[in-house]
Amino acid sequence: MKKENKFISWIKNPSADIWLFIVAVVLLNLVASRAFFRIDLTESKSYSLSSSSKEVVKSLEEPLNVKVFFSANLPSPYSNVDQYVKDILTEYGNSANKNFSCEFFDMEDYDNQRIARGYGLNQIQIRELKNNEVGLKNVFMGIVLSYADQIEKIDGISSSDGLEYKITSAIGKIISSTNILAGLSDNVKVSLYKSESLEQFNIADFEKIDDEVGKAFSAANKKFKGRLDFKSENPDSETSLALGKKYGIQSVSWKNPDGKIEYGTIGLVVEYGQKVQVVPLRLTNAIFQYVVSGLGDLEENIEECVKTVVSKTDVIAYVTGHGEHSLEDKNDSMYLKTLLADTYDLQEVNLLENEIPISAQSLIVNGPKEKFSDAELYKIDQFVLRGGNAIFFVDSIDEIMPYGEMAYYSQPEYVPVENGLEKLFDSYGIKVGSEYVMDEKCFSQLTQQYGKLDFYYTPLIQKNCLDQKNLISKNLGNIFFPQTFEIDISGAKENKDAKVSVIAKTSEKSWTVPVAENFVLSPMSIFPPKEEDKFSSKNVAVLLEGKFKSAFEKSPLESDSENVLAAKNHLDSSIQSSKIFIASTSCIATAKFGLLQEDSQTPNSYFVRNAVDYMNGKEDFCSMRTKNLSLNTLKMSSGKFALAVKYFNQVGLAVLVALGGLCVFVLRRQHREKIRMAYDPEDPRQKQ
Repeated sequence: MKKENKFISWIKNPSADIWLFIVAVVLLNLVASRAFFRIDLTESKSYSLSSSSKEVVKSLEEPLNVKVFFSANLPSPYSNVDQYVKDILTEYGNSANKNFSCEFFDMEDYDNQRIARGYGLNQIQIRELKNNEVGLKNVFMGIVLSYADQIEKIDGISSSDGLEYKITSAIGKIISSTNILAGLSDNVKVSLYKSESLEQFNIADFEKIDDEVGKAFSAANKKFKGRLDFKSENPDSETSLALGKKYGIQSVSWKNPDGKIEYGTIGLVVEYGQKVQVVPLRLTNAIFQYVVSGLGDLEENIEECVKTVVSKTDVIAYVTGHGEHSLEDKNDSMYLKTLLADTYDLQEVNLLENEIPISAQSLIVNGPKEKFSDAELYKIDQFVLRGGNAIFFVDSIDEIMPYGEMAYYSQPEYVPVENGLEKLFDSYGIKVGSEYVMDEKCFSQLTQQYGKLDFYYTPLIQKNCLDQKNLISKNLGNIFFPQTFEIDISGAKENKDAKVSVIAKTSEKSWTVPVAENFVLSPMSIFPPKEEDKFSSKNVAVLLEGKFKSAFEKSPLESDSENVLAAKNHLDSSIQSSKIFIASTSCIATAKFGLLQEDSQTPNSYFVRNAVDYMNGKEDFCSMRTKNLSLNTLKMSSGKFALAVKYFNQVGLAVLVALGGLCVFVLRRQHREKIRMAYDPEDPRQKQ
């Protein structure tokens, strides 16, 4: 018989298992060091990059250098922030192209401290527990990004919350300031549509269109480093009509001598992917003839439209003139402006005097108290139908606080708001109620005189009442909606071309209260109803996405004309999909009740900022900002239940473990006794 190999015999021997296991672990580590991978098991993907972050570093056209200035030996919890910075920058490096680099500086070296200060980084004070004493320690916790000749810094990184958002937005900012079209997969298309058949009507400056558009395009294309493509078309009657419906450019009609209706058009369109912007170039009805308007500002308008379609523009139109909240008052909406200042430029627009800027992708209407004219509503209406997005923070009741010598002895006055926005809302299928929404899940306060006071008119929107599928409210919870009203969306659901989402709603223990004589919002005068059928959840923030119908049959800005030409600018329905966000309280966009603060770290601040980002096509910013804020809070029905949960966590778990161990001991003892009785019932060792 052939003798078996000693090595094979040793492997088969159980004593070799431990050595084989050690060899396998060593080999696995060698493979892992060469083939790095990570699995993020967190619900909010806190340790994974979003698609926007990956895309921005994949498309780097010039070297991007990240310099990390973090002091060593940071105490907890700041040591976790240090590790998170290293982990997240590793993810950036794994997703980036060859132009990404990262370097870490030893902050014990005085020269490196001098470099950090040269970039404008400052030491911050953190608390440190040392030798059983609490002290203060000065440390560096900052990042500097350099790209081409641009430098951006992120200083005072004392928390990992929203850090990916800060880094990605900083990278995007310095890239766009260098070249706004950097990283685009295709060129931006600029198209001139001009029907030559219009020449017969002796339109002023009609013959200048080609030359002026050509000059403006050449100048803009030079600024954008040749990333624009141009074409000019002479559309026939049928094509002109189709172009008006597709892009919303001006269509012109006239009647031939034979009675046949013909159509022509003049329009300049900027396109990139699915995004379209129309450059203001149209016929205007003068006293004696039509003239071509918009030729003088072509270059500037083309540039603004290009910035808009590539999603680099950050202009938001802030509507004024109707008693809206002020952006200059720190007790009003100044913190809204501060909150958005790192990415957006809020431009105040009086719609009676000015048009909505062509660079604006969205507009904000924040707490108007006075009536909009039809001309103003029409500008908002057409802006939405052309693909613009609208954010409404509206109130149905205006709380007018008393002032003067008798202010202390007087009650607030509650006046219905008649701003005329219902004309737009009706066309969207939305109705905002006129009764205050109350909720048993609300802000409460303990006082020495009255004990616990429930402010029912300030509902607390918990995680289960926020749409966790929508990026505006995902991972958020505990948002206050003071002085809010119910939003009826039944009409909006009938629009098959639009998607309706309830972003926030109150709890099932909500009810409404009308404003009657001697009414006052006070926790001392409002009480829940006794009838259970009066309780139900109320919608307080909704989002509409899709296409809509106009609230107007024709433009109130154009008068009837007896000219041979009839120029039409009015849109009956959407030519592009748009988004409409409506919150039934403007308090969430103000400093009232301290909901918006300068440090922008409150849940309400995150909610408002997410809504603005989502409406401006920056959806990934929402998830980046709230990655580490995922709340899995208990739903407490009473204080007694909360107390019971507290004691269970302190004592109950230990008792359960002890009982579990006792059960295992008894079961094992019974199992041994069963075996003994089966094989050796007379075992003398079991006798007492």
